[in-house]
Amino acid sequence: MQLSAPAVVCALRAHGETAGIVRLMTREAGLVAAYVAGARGRQLRPVLIPGNLVAAEVRAKSDSQLPFARLELMVSRGPWIGEPLASAAIGWAAALTATVLPERQPYPALFDSLGALLEAICHAPSARGWAAALAGYEALMLRELGYGSVAARPDPDDWNDVLAALDALGRALDTRLLAERRGDVMGARALLRARLARIGGAEGNRAP
Repeated sequence: MQLSAPAVVCALRAHGETAGIVRLMTREAGLVAAYVAGARGRQLRPVLIPGNLVAAEVRAKSDSQLPFARLELMVSRGPWIGEPLASAAIGWAAALTATVLPERQPYPALFDSLGALLEAICHAPSARGWAAALAGYEALMLRELGYGSVAARPDPDDWNDVLAALDALGRALDTRLLAERRGDVMGARALLRARLARIGGAEGNRAP
């Protein structure tokens, strides 16, 4: 495997004392797992924040070998780590992608949708500007993995409609994609949904 492409950091697992196994979402190859030397060191920790866009060079001598990756930061989500609502949304989108997608199968529509969602989370004036995009990404994930339409596309200007769509999608994700998965991946979504429910009329990305 040889790949040089933009990638979204979706997950990082410790490996040894300082290295890590990173899961990257790419347009060309889909979800790719790779070994990153020094992943937990001071230099690379800010690069490997979930949701970050990186320039990735991924190399492996054979298809059966875990690739090695070299990463350079392109767009950081670090400034939003301190924003509870934005941070929860970024973390959930990244975790969902890392958990349910099969490796090395391209899903270009999902890559594009994930990038658009992350940009909306970071730059919309409030969660009302990206919650419908989150529902759209979850719905696309279900369709791309063969589960068809689960909820009607919500009206982004109708907050109750957006929340109802997210609830329907959450039930589908829990029973169709995550029922057999290890770990409480849905716990991150439950926290995000609870925070969205507390949003008032003009509140921004800070959770109450």
